[in-house]
Amino acid sequence: MRLFFALACPATIAARISEWRNTLGIDGTPVPAANLHVTLAFLGTQPCARLPELIELAAAIETPAFTLALDRLQRWSGGVLLLAPSQPPQALLALAERLRTELLALGIASEPHEYLPHLTLARHCRAAVAGMPPTFAWQAGEFGLFTSESAPAGVRYRPLASWPLFKNS
Repeated sequence: MRLFFALACPATIAARISEWRNTLGIDGTPVPAANLHVTLAFLGTQPCARLPELIELAAAIETPAFTLALDRLQRWSGGVLLLAPSQPPQALLALAERLRTELLALGIASEPHEYLPHLTLARHCRAAVAGMPPTFAWQAGEFGLFTSESAPAGVRYRPLASWPLFKNS
């Protein structure tokens, strides 16, 4: 199974992001609204037998809830068009780092680059897109473990489990 931990984009926000993205006239392949998310940790291909330990690992993490505001439009050199936060919440960065540390303890290495939170809008974009996006924000109240499944209609990200983030007092 190809697995990753992520913050799912709420359906109402995903619809707004998709509608806005569709006005940009991009030349790439748009990510379906149902697949919009912010990856916390990519695990790659893992055997199904690892699911119980991954679920246990995530259940032990206590992290405060936070507001995530995506307000920067970028195009990476590989043709990925994305939205990113200009000010990533400290709780988001701490959650991603905790997952990375816990996964490493299980022998699952993280990606070699620095964690840069983002939501992928489209892939294979050859041209840069100019302009300032509106701010798309939501209260991140949970994170989940997802699997990436290939289907005739394209890739689908299916949630396997989720865990709450705790309300700030």
